[in-house]
Amino acid sequence: MRALEKSFGYESRSLYVERNGEITGVLPLFLVSNWIVGRCLMSTPFADYGGSCVQDEDSADALIERAKEIATYEKVDFLELRHRRCKPHPGFLGKDLYVGFACDLERDPEAGLKKLPRDTRYMIRKAEKAGLELRSGVDEQLSLFYELFATSWRRFGTPVFSRKWLETLADEFRDNIDLKLAYHQGKAVVGVLALPWGDTLFPHYAGAAGDAGPLAANNFIYWELMKDAARKGMRRFDFGRSKRGTGAYQFKSSWNMQVNTLDYQTFLVRRKVVPNFSPTNPKFELATRLWSRMPLKTTTWLGPRVVRWFP
Repeated sequence: MRALEKSFGYESRSLYVERNGEITGVLPLFLVSNWIVGRCLMSTPFADYGGSCVQDEDSADALIERAKEIATYEKVDFLELRHRRCKPHPGFLGKDLYVGFACDLERDPEAGLKKLPRDTRYMIRKAEKAGLELRSGVDEQLSLFYELFATSWRRFGTPVFSRKWLETLADEFRDNIDLKLAYHQGKAVVGVLALPWGDTLFPHYAGAAGDAGPLAANNFIYWELMKDAARKGMRRFDFGRSKRGTGAYQFKSSWNMQVNTLDYQTFLVRRKVVPNFSPTNPKFELATRLWSRMPLKTTTWLGPRVVRWFP
């Protein structure tokens, strides 16, 4: 909540519900307002998952009904809840653009390797033979990671976050954040910023140099993340969300993951149809192509000003 408020100025409307003095559920909720999305309530901006986190269905219903009341009272355009799994709620429309990927971790690396498809195992071995080196550490590697991060997002035609956003996350999640970079002959080629939480590792942001592909560096770093998480006693690896039909969707599909459609739901207040601000929307196809051809310095300057419009 603090990270979003400090970095983007979104106003928290977060809720909790209690019964007999005990909190039984929370709903992170933010007011977002700009000329692209209009004025909306969202749970949660720039997150794969949102919606209510509750002990029981009564608590979930109470939170969602209250969120609808706030949306109506504040006359927003829509209310969006990014539940991972949730029953349909009256008045909400579903949105099946995103799917989530996750898997159980094996304590024995060889057992985990055998569960992977043959092609993925081949790419991991290829990367190991290339002599990639893995290093951990946030403070000393964040600048290098941001270069990879910004380069990748420009290649995909997507506006990039500011480095300040990553620094804010690192500061707020100091004890629950991990940054790993893979190096080839002393040069950083791929990096992942991950959030360990409970028994699950969430690799939230990634970036790669142009030569990461031939080195199979992406396969290497995710496999190393899985092994490291298992060594630390974690039991789940959550690969996050991807849009259907994208390169990220295809890459994650090659890891033999459990795949589930995410139960995003939208409650329309002033809008008549569910909005689609995804870069995969054909309306943004030209802008995406043009963005990928801009100089890197231009995209790292302009990107943080644009990305806040697409939470």
